[in-house]
Amino acid sequence: MNTITRAHLTETIYSQVGLSRNESADLLETVLDRICSALESGESVKISGFGTFSVRQKGRRIGRNPKTGIEVPIMPRRVLVFRPSQVLKAHINHLTPPTDVGDDE
Repeated sequence: MNTITRAHLTETIYSQVGLSRNESADLLETVLDRICSALESGESVKISGFGTFSVRQKGRRIGRNPKTGIEVPIMPRRVLVFRPSQVLKAHINHLTPPTDVGDDE
């Protein structure tokens, strides 16, 4: 299984858009920084045809150490959630995306 890295994305921008390698890297960093900033401030990030990133607040709860069975408090935290669009789900499953869906999530 291959992993797509920033370098791969930068190279793709360079070859398909025609920017220089430095400009391609700067563009990618700007987009990623904007996404991170939005998520840090609690905004959702929706990329049409791809999906929605959002931050969810999880409350304090009691967990259990599976090894010892001792109860351990789990502190409140924020977690990143990704919800793929119907278009992405269909693409991954090699299906035709539904045409009657008005919002692609």
